[in-house]
Amino acid sequence: MSLDRRSFLKTLGIAGATLTVGKSFASSPETRMKNGTEFNGILYDSTLCEGCQGCEFACAEQYGLPFPTEAPVPDVIKKTTDTQRVMINQFNTSKGAQYIRSSCNHCNEPACASACLTKAMYKTAEGPVIWREDKCMGCRSCMISCPFDMPKFEFNSPNPKIQKCRMCYELMQDGQKPACVDVCPPEALLFGKRRDLIELARTRIYAEPEKYNHAIYGEHEVGGTGLLIIGSVPFEELGLRKDLGTTSYPEYNKTFLYSVPAVLILWPAFLLGLNNSFLERKKRIKQEKEDKS
Repeated sequence: MSLDRRSFLKTLGIAGATLTVGKSFASSPETRMKNGTEFNGILYDSTLCEGCQGCEFACAEQYGLPFPTEAPVPDVIKKTTDTQRVMINQFNTSKGAQYIRSSCNHCNEPACASACLTKAMYKTAEGPVIWREDKCMGCRSCMISCPFDMPKFEFNSPNPKIQKCRMCYELMQDGQKPACVDVCPPEALLFGKRRDLIELARTRIYAEPEKYNHAIYGEHEVGGTGLLIIGSVPFEELGLRKDLGTTSYPEYNKTFLYSVPAVLILWPAFLLGLNNSFLERKKRIKQEKEDKS
């Protein structure tokens, strides 16, 4: 049994495309921009947060979700759910009670978007990471891949969706701020270009070095995020993960694809071509027998 020339070339084409994708991934630099547009972001200053939950209510109203019913309780960690995209928690820290906001971090290079085969989870040029219902096939890879455990699936819905913060992408396109930022009374939340927010955060830290922990959460974590956080205590005291490193999760995949030997990529494509050739030969023999009869 032989593999005809056309099938063989087709097989090589599939494998070549796979290799090309792997190399392009490996050479892609970490960036704060997409298509020449600088990312927007949100700066959250936990020293100014009063725990009023205004951001929670604003988000719920904006997207037609149930209003929150539980107030923050010290050291009781509430996670975002399929009905609540933003959550305020309270921690007893070395400097007393502190509040912390939890929502999608809008990574510069999001693992959820990298894992999504259909590009339903998508990093926009403006910065927000959004979910597009018309492209989703329901695999939930975004949930598994997110290091912050943010995408949530509506398990109890007959028409389930993925729920998470969108940074109010629709409002942003109309030149407005995210709903949570717009209603924050003490201005613990600020919206703007990511680079400007980092500079503002540094200015606050340098101006009051005794007040702030000298770091910006999200500046480098997992390659950088759109949600930036500053506070008065080490981030571990506020329940934030500090074991994620500074390399984006998709970068690990790029390195893997680049290092995989070509034969391992060619082999599945070769078997696919071989199988197609076998089926074509079988069909041809069957047709010849029918013609003779």
